[in-house]
Amino acid sequence: MTKLSIPDMSCGHCRASIEGALAPLPGFEGIRFDPEARTADVEGSVPERTLLSALDSIGFPAEVVR
Repeated sequence: MTKLSIPDMSCGHCRASIEGALAPLPGFEGIRFDPEARTADVEGSVPERTLLSALDSIGFPAEVVR
């Protein structure tokens, strides 16, 4: 699992866009959102760099939470 901080995520449309960008990536298994904390837990084996790049490309810069 990779926990991401996505500060610009604020609504259901944002979450749908994020899931739509990540779902096609090889190794993606699912995502759980915490809208209040503006974080997401991504399940699967997608490399962190790939996740961050996919989100950046749709206007949602993110950081990995350690």
